[in-house]
Amino acid sequence: MHFPAVVDNNSTDILAVANSPVLWACAVGVFLVIVLQSIIYMKAAKIAAPHIGMSQAEIKRSFNAGAISALGPSLAVVMVAVALLTVFGTPAVLVRIGLIGSVSYETAAAAIAVNSTGAELGGPTYTQAVFGLALAAMSLGGAIWMIATLVLTPLLKRGDSALRKVNPAIMMIVPGAAMVAAFMVLGIGELPKSWIHVVAFGSSAVIMTLLMLLAKRVDRPWIKEWALGIAIILSLAITHLATRA
Repeated sequence: MHFPAVVDNNSTDILAVANSPVLWACAVGVFLVIVLQSIIYMKAAKIAAPHIGMSQAEIKRSFNAGAISALGPSLAVVMVAVALLTVFGTPAVLVRIGLIGSVSYETAAAAIAVNSTGAELGGPTYTQAVFGLALAAMSLGGAIWMIATLVLTPLLKRGDSALRKVNPAIMMIVPGAAMVAAFMVLGIGELPKSWIHVVAFGSSAVIMTLLMLLAKRVDRPWIKEWALGIAIILSLAITHLATRA
């Protein structure tokens, strides 16, 4: 990997800067922080489990379910990330898209920043200086989210404590309802795009519902652990067949 002493404003050799040792060091640092955080959270969960009536077996199943459920959504991110390697370079894709940001936000932020200079993302006018601007726009946007989390988390914690004093059952319902609402908003937002999006949305919802009912009927918890991944793969297959019909 070669890192030029000075960024050439007119050079379109993006990978000379995008794959520089400096950015690789930053990417590795972010990975190490996330691994450390994951270890801390897992240890904290194991310590807190007995206090809320969860056994170590239930904790293990929860970890397994989380790991398996993460595989399905990661497939879409990986496919998009591979396509963006030549535009942003490996370190930026790993950090901004693979770990922290969302594909839609990062590409939109980069495109807006690049277009503001009159250049085109990935086009012949996409120079090293323009790449630096795109990377800065993505990073600053992600930083604001992190700052907002630091500021809002204590406030939300106070609200959580206040609601628990009024009615402890409320905080058992609100998080689940909020999660369902968030995913419904994301899903419904895709429906107007095309009938294929409707097929993907509807088939995945039906498959997920059937898997949950099956898991309850046959009393097999492992079906719930694999349900999200199975629903994603089967809905992708159904959507693919629908496009060929």
